[in-house]
Amino acid sequence: MTFPLGRREFLTRSLPLFAAPLLGAASIPPGYSTRAVDLVAESNVIDMLGLLTLDWSLLGQWHQAASSFSDADFQKLRSSGIDVFHPAVAFEKGQPYDVTQAWFEKWNRLIEWHPGYFLRVDGADDLARAKQEGRIGIILGMQDANHFRSVDDVNTFYAMGQRLTQLTYNSVNHLGSGCHVSHDQGLTAFGQEVVARMNSIGMAIDVSHCGQRTSLDAISSSKKPVLITHSNCRALAPGVSRCKPDEVIRASARGGGVLGITAVRHFVRAKDPVTIEDVLDHFDHAVKLVGVEHVGVGSDFDLDAHPAYDIPGLNHSNRIYRLTEGLLQRGYTSAHLSLMLGGNFQRALKEIWA
Repeated sequence: MTFPLGRREFLTRSLPLFAAPLLGAASIPPGYSTRAVDLVAESNVIDMLGLLTLDWSLLGQWHQAASSFSDADFQKLRSSGIDVFHPAVAFEKGQPYDVTQAWFEKWNRLIEWHPGYFLRVDGADDLARAKQEGRIGIILGMQDANHFRSVDDVNTFYAMGQRLTQLTYNSVNHLGSGCHVSHDQGLTAFGQEVVARMNSIGMAIDVSHCGQRTSLDAISSSKKPVLITHSNCRALAPGVSRCKPDEVIRASARGGGVLGITAVRHFVRAKDPVTIEDVLDHFDHAVKLVGVEHVGVGSDFDLDAHPAYDIPGLNHSNRIYRLTEGLLQRGYTSAHLSLMLGGNFQRALKEIWA
């Protein structure tokens, strides 16, 4: 596989090098090449929709008592090879403003309780700082913007640490339409105001769950890159509404955005069986469509196995190593992997958060 150089080569060569993680190679299970292990260690690995756990009861314990999050929990996250997690969720019921406010209070409390384990990512420098200091970076974000009752609420939640939001989840809100809506009417006037405010204060816009028209409207309205943190290519999964048409992927890339490829099984392929090769096909399609500098990782799950949800080979805590191995076997170079494992999202977020 060959790739154009020029701007991409410049981007690759301008990325900083990182020291290896504090955990040694002994923590990595056998079966991975030295090259794959070294690439993960040298890259700043960012999962732009990565959950610390999908066990909500356990997460509730972590949020409620400092002692419930142990060194073993930290070591599991650290040995995954992922340096920065974006554990965003959506609250479609109840009072979104109040529930989201409480959610961020819990996350801020957890981070404050464990300064040796976590670093809240408030700006682009923190993306690199987390790895350099042997901590886990946490980007506070949401998978819906229904907690924004007014434009000024964008500032309120920014002050709480929120640095990214999807404009909609799957359904309609007062900003636009989600991907499950039969007739997407696009970004509303309020949505346009929110986009402008997010641009002005440096909060990232995500359209992963938005409908096609709402996505395109948001991209055209924004003066900064618009991200697709966790989705796939609809060209390879026809009929899957959560996947993005080529038109949306191209539009995001033209503005500097990045597509995070997810390994949720039926977002990769509508019907079983689904394999890691199918996931790698989405990387290939996106790279051929928009270039290697606009593709990243957005797993949309945690580090555990979920038989009804995940894909064999990517259903364990060291999946980032397996993904890296697969991409190397597809012919991607070390420079390409550095970009896709985190460099591309780091570049886009630096521009957005400036």
